[in-house]
Amino acid sequence: MSDKSLKVTDRRMFTPDGELREEFRQLEEKSSGGAGEESPAEPARRPELPPRPVEPPPRQTGSRQTGPLAGEKPARADGPGFMDLIGLLAEPVSIYLREAQAAGPAAGAQSLEMARLHIDLLMVLQDKTEGNLSFEEKAMLEDVVSRLRSGYVGLRG
Repeated sequence: MSDKSLKVTDRRMFTPDGELREEFRQLEEKSSGGAGEESPAEPARRPELPPRPVEPPPRQTGSRQTGPLAGEKPARADGPGFMDLIGLLAEPVSIYLREAQAAGPAAGAQSLEMARLHIDLLMVLQDKTEGNLSFEEKAMLEDVVSRLRSGYVGLRG
C-alpha cells in the first residue's frame, strides 16, 4: 500500500439538519441586503441556479439528416434518450407475451391485448418521428417493432 492519506472534504451547502453551513453564511447575508441579521421566522433558502440552456432539436434539410451522425452532440447526453424510450415501451410487450403463452389461448387474451396496445404505441412513435431520427434510432425502432409484431402474431395466430 502507499503512504498517501486520503482527505475527504464535505462541500455541501447545508448540514444534515438543513441548516446553512458557516462557510456559506456570507451568501445569505448578501441576499438579505448585507445586514447580517437572520430572521428566525424565515428558514435559510438555497440560492437559485440559472436555467440550463436548451439546444434546438436537430433539423433535417433535404434528404440529409443532421444530429448525432452529423457530428452534433445529442440534446441531452446526461439523461434518458430516444433508445431508452423505445426500451421502456417495448419491455412490457415481452412480459405480456410470456404471460399469454403460459396462460394458454383462452386465458391469455387480456395479456395479448395489452401487448397489442404497447406495440401500437411503438408504431405511433414510429409514424410521428418519421424523418426526425438518426439512422441508428430508426433502425432500432423498426427492428423492435417487427420483432414484437412477429411474436404477437405467432401467439395470436
